[in-house]
Amino acid sequence: MSFADAAASAGVEENKMKLIKFLGWSSALCLSASMLQAQDASETEKLNKQLKQLQEAFEKQQAEMKANFERMMKEQQAQIDALKKQIVTGTNAAPGMAPTKEAARSAEQLNELNDKVDRVIEAQKKVRPGEFNPAIGLVGETLFSYKSKGVELPDRAGGFDAFQRSVELNISAAVDPFAKAYAVVNASADAATGEASMGVEEAALQTTSLPWNLELKAGRFFAEFGKLSYIHDHELPFVNRPLVLDQYIGGESRTDGAQLNWLPPFPHYVSLTTGFGVGFGGDSPLNNPGKFRALSGFNYFGRLSTYFDLTPNVQLETGLSGLINPKTQDRGGLDAFVGPNGVPLTEKERRVAGLDLKVSYVPLRNNQFQRLDWGTEVLYSDSRYLFDPDGSLAGPGLSGDEFKRNIGSLGLYSYITYKWHRQWSAGFLFDWAQSAQDHSDQTFGYSPYVTWALSHWNQLRLQYTHTDHRATGGRSDDAIFLQWAWIIGAHSHGWQAR
Repeated sequence: MSFADAAASAGVEENKMKLIKFLGWSSALCLSASMLQAQDASETEKLNKQLKQLQEAFEKQQAEMKANFERMMKEQQAQIDALKKQIVTGTNAAPGMAPTKEAARSAEQLNELNDKVDRVIEAQKKVRPGEFNPAIGLVGETLFSYKSKGVELPDRAGGFDAFQRSVELNISAAVDPFAKAYAVVNASADAATGEASMGVEEAALQTTSLPWNLELKAGRFFAEFGKLSYIHDHELPFVNRPLVLDQYIGGESRTDGAQLNWLPPFPHYVSLTTGFGVGFGGDSPLNNPGKFRALSGFNYFGRLSTYFDLTPNVQLETGLSGLINPKTQDRGGLDAFVGPNGVPLTEKERRVAGLDLKVSYVPLRNNQFQRLDWGTEVLYSDSRYLFDPDGSLAGPGLSGDEFKRNIGSLGLYSYITYKWHRQWSAGFLFDWAQSAQDHSDQTFGYSPYVTWALSHWNQLRLQYTHTDHRATGGRSDDAIFLQWAWIIGAHSHGWQAR
């Protein structure tokens, strides 16, 4: 054999060996794939078998529940038919005579059975377990700020600051077919110590089925006064509550009492609210402290409001509000207020009146991305104070140096907010308030702001505020706020356009 033939033969043998190796590896891979496929098929078949067993068990349970329900309904219907037969027999037994006592009793039993059947049918409709649980939500609100000057305690410090203004737990549910209840538990940090204190901000019962368009609310709640005093801080269209609400109301219009709302049967929307309570606003939870409180020690409030469609795209809301506490007896603590020239004074009677209006442009075809709101509220405070120039408290009336005086003061806020995107809006707030104890002490505020709603449950707001104090020796200050507010769970009032 020649060398060339030997080389060719060697090449053929080498190619055969390569082919055998390739076929061997290919067979091994195919075998492995077949084994894996068989294993997967086995697992899939096992899972399908388990799912089929679960489905059969569920269908069996569902069939049993249906059979039990049908059997119960048949039994109830048989009792009803028997009672009907007894009623007919008792009624027709003697023409012209009144039904027997047995027939009357049967009629009562028939009504009771009908009520039971209705309740059973209604209960069968409630198929979600969570439907029987209260709605629970949590709201958090953090403020990052810078103030150009320091302040006196208990306000927040000047300079740079970070403040968890509130953590608010909301719970609400239907009590029965005739009433619902809700509670708001708020924990906010103390301005001086930074420690959070928890308190019940609202806890009230509200009817849902009174006749004549009436609705009654009782407990601790934000009384309906004005436009912004009965909503929570995180619902405001800007960061801080307007100065005039802090001055005359005490922030939020919280009270412990009762409130009645009536919608008159008019073709046009009109709402009338009236109520009474112990304490009103954030300044003093308990007005008129002491061993005995007469009816004059209560706060009485009311509001009349209406709504107009000026055009298909423009709406107007307006209202009148009033508050009177005939016998305040030292709201906020003995000599808590300081009048002109530093004279201490005690509030003896409290009266506040307000007019609010809001005009909104909301295009029908693009209201998720565009709207314009302009809101204004004017408040007038006319309260009576007992002045005590020398601090002797010589007598309750005009004895000694003490004397009484009525002080009338005005204040207002006005804001405009424009929304040009589903997530973006911006606006401007103007504040002006005369002090309720000294109308010569005036404060002005100017606050542009921009809001970025990352989602329905998460929003950021940046605001700059210039405050001009016109009191003697007062000095203007500037502040920048970054508000981050969020919601988890259910929340009844949510982000509302105000």
